[in-house]
Amino acid sequence: MRVQFVLQEIWIGLRRNLTMSISLVITVAIAMALFGTGLLINKQVSNSTNYWYDKIEVSIFMCTKTSSNTSCNKADATQEQKNTIKSDLEKLPQVSAVEYESKDAAFARFKDQFSSTPGMVQSTKAGDIPDSFRVRLKNPEEYKSVSSAMLGRPGVDQVVNEQEILKKFFRILNGLQWAALLIAGIQVIAAVLIVGNTIRLSAFNRRRETGIMRLVGSSNMYIQLPFILEGAIAGLVGGILAAFLLVLSKIFLIDRLQGSLQFASQLSWSSVVGIIIFSVCVGVLLCALASFLTLRRYLKI
Repeated sequence: MRVQFVLQEIWIGLRRNLTMSISLVITVAIAMALFGTGLLINKQVSNSTNYWYDKIEVSIFMCTKTSSNTSCNKADATQEQKNTIKSDLEKLPQVSAVEYESKDAAFARFKDQFSSTPGMVQSTKAGDIPDSFRVRLKNPEEYKSVSSAMLGRPGVDQVVNEQEILKKFFRILNGLQWAALLIAGIQVIAAVLIVGNTIRLSAFNRRRETGIMRLVGSSNMYIQLPFILEGAIAGLVGGILAAFLLVLSKIFLIDRLQGSLQFASQLSWSSVVGIIIFSVCVGVLLCALASFLTLRRYLKI
């Protein structure tokens, strides 16, 4: 097989259909970038879920004079009530560890977590956050039994399960992921259609050459290969552009998401590189396969 001839045919095809080739590259780049962004968000959700699953706690907030719970009677929980609550929590079989957090400690942790939003810190003063018991569970799914055992107890204002908060957060991320993948799917369909039209136009422009090649006994694969490689090269260039866009997504979307939302774990660059390689391979294979199917369907070589 003459490599020089194949390369020459590829160059001719890309040059003759330059506008459509550029459109194809841009469409593939956008499609693979959106596809890769969906995978990045999915990886972020998965990492965050695995990271926080065994760290989920149930917070039992004690009564204060400003509590809206009528059972608190506008009074702070007594030390006796706190000791009773702690003793009963440690006896529960679902509980792994119990840690008491005073008002001052809670306020210090609040200032540390929200140091990036000074307005929120300035509007909150010491004593606004009640003291609480932070309960680590052996199985986070068993929080209901602990909650039901503590609710309504003397001195208890409210019971907050962090799992419910995290579920809402992950639901938002999953919505972003599926939105990105849906748009990527639409772009992939558009890319396939553009690939088909580009290859058909290229084959039509070179119908005389391909006819002569058939007459001299060239194999179907030898005739089809330049067209398939045209699509693959366009997919490769689009995938490389998509890789650049994915790096920007990591810096300006994923990292900012991790920085602004305190419970998102860091997404490593090794994961990003793996997703980039996968997205580029998908783009190349998609364009090559679309070219191959277009030739078989329309050219009847």
